[in-house]
Amino acid sequence: MSKLLSLGVLSLAAMVAMPAAAAENKQNTKMSECQSQAGAKNLAGKDRQNFVNQCLKATPATTKAPSKMAECNAKTKGMSKADASKARSECMKSG
Repeated sequence: MSKLLSLGVLSLAAMVAMPAAAAENKQNTKMSECQSQAGAKNLAGKDRQNFVNQCLKATPATTKAPSKMAECNAKTKGMSKADASKARSECMKSG
């Protein structure tokens, strides 16, 4: 019984630690990338520190296309409710 309880506690601890380790790994990867970029630019001292700090703060640009629903809603703007509903339905069906 105590072995089973110990095993349960250990597996719970492992599950809790895994997301933290993944986040830490991403941070380490980002740090390495920023340091590499600073090295490629031959930066040193305060310039390097400032560059790495800005690099770590930067978030990747996301080019997220509007959803199909958002496109269809935009096309039906200003229509009567019945017409908009019909047009939105047709828009969602089209590829």
